[in-house]
Amino acid sequence: MYRTLLALFSSLAAPVAAGDFVLSWPIDCTLGETCHIQQYVDRDPGPGAQDFTCNDLSYDGHKGTDIALPYLSDMHRGVRVRAAADGVVAGTRDGMADQYASKEDAPELKGVECGNGVLLRHANGWETQYCHMKKGSLRVKKGDKVTAGTTLGQVGLSGQTQFPHLHLSVRKDGEVIDPFLPVSNATCGATDAPMLWKQPVAYSAAGFIGAGFSTDVPDYAEVKSGAATAAHGAVTAQAPALVFWIYAFGGREGDIVSLMIEGPNGAVIDQKVNLKKDQAQFFRAAGKRLRAPSWPAGLYTGIARLMRDGKEIDRIIRPVRF
Repeated sequence: MYRTLLALFSSLAAPVAAGDFVLSWPIDCTLGETCHIQQYVDRDPGPGAQDFTCNDLSYDGHKGTDIALPYLSDMHRGVRVRAAADGVVAGTRDGMADQYASKEDAPELKGVECGNGVLLRHANGWETQYCHMKKGSLRVKKGDKVTAGTTLGQVGLSGQTQFPHLHLSVRKDGEVIDPFLPVSNATCGATDAPMLWKQPVAYSAAGFIGAGFSTDVPDYAEVKSGAATAAHGAVTAQAPALVFWIYAFGGREGDIVSLMIEGPNGAVIDQKVNLKKDQAQFFRAAGKRLRAPSWPAGLYTGIARLMRDGKEIDRIIRPVRF
């Protein structure tokens, strides 16, 4: 995945000094390629939401960092969750189903919104909590001692969630701590405060999760499951239509999504779509119907750009040849 990461804050804010509490990356994924951060800790004390950069990649009252997998199929393949620091297992929960939460489920999920998970206690009053893990995947039990990197289980879809991800909460003496800006009284946008991460973690305000070609506009469920991605290579020269679709996160009202298909004989489509509302995740598609016995043989390249306030936030490119 081609990814333009807005790494300003991660490059200016260094990890905390040696000897302090630090966090290792808690998932077997590569940020910006096989996972992304969907939401950060809400630093707005009022009814609004604001992440540590003063952007709105959070929601009111959110108390953790949500590291999301691209597709449900990634969850099914299995992605390990690892302890972010040395500690002792203070509690676990397993056995909850992996499923998209709904309004009908709300009464059953009250009090167990975290789903399957693990709570670790560390030295000096620190805690980390790992939520929404896969049913039956937990590999630790209460009382176990773990070190940073120990496998705790796998990323899942349990509890109150709409996408496969790990919700990581960090607390100090019971107080929620934002690992990207751990100084509780620091204002958002501060670039001189150290992070808790052992290695710098890049920030992206929005971006593409995936993209691909299909013979018609896929259902959103197919996109989220990964089925639309799996069908990318099945497009042939006799396809009744050539459709290029994108899946993205962090959309804001006023953002522009540019969708292009360049073929062997020039542009096939060139469309721009304006987002009419904020959307945590979204997908868009554009295409053209076949008007001849077959599409000209050669390379077709789908190019999508996410624009905000006249600037390119991210770009993704997908080729197909027939």
